[in-house]
Amino acid sequence: MLEPAIALVETNSIALGILVGDAMVKKAPVQLLEARSICPGKYMVLIGGEIGPVRESFQVGVDTAADTLVDQLLLPNVHPSVFPALMSSAPPRGDEALGIIETVTAAICIVAADAAAKATDVQLLEIRLANGLGGKSFVLMEGTVPDVEASVAAGVELVKQEGLLIRSVVIPQLHHQMREKIL
Repeated sequence: MLEPAIALVETNSIALGILVGDAMVKKAPVQLLEARSICPGKYMVLIGGEIGPVRESFQVGVDTAADTLVDQLLLPNVHPSVFPALMSSAPPRGDEALGIIETVTAAICIVAADAAAKATDVQLLEIRLANGLGGKSFVLMEGTVPDVEASVAAGVELVKQEGLLIRSVVIPQLHHQMREKIL
């Protein structure tokens, strides 16, 4: 069953990031979805679960991170397609357009993906969080050209407000050779 809330705490210290993750899972009954170092020398903790426990764990994580906090995210009522995209297990539908939102931090990428999924009927394919990306993150989505354009715009709007957008792209009719390489 998919969880209705997620939270992410990103620190600029690996040691303190591990402490943050431990404090978060000790605080309340949540599922640790991801806990790992990310480029360049940061640490990310991602949890999921029911809204109340996730909120409690998130607050402990932010408090523990203190001055090492780089970014944070508390997203209640997350769109169900975010979870498979985070695990890179969403099956491509082979739709006519591919949308990409590239961000500076992992947390804002999840926010963008959630907003995009809630905006129109797109399929989130993958949310890649900072691994091997120099700390950047991106989300891939597919759908009809108008749906992808509207969803990318919805996700980008939130990212731009935070000043954390690197680039967004909508590609109509992605060539099959590119599709095979990235999906």
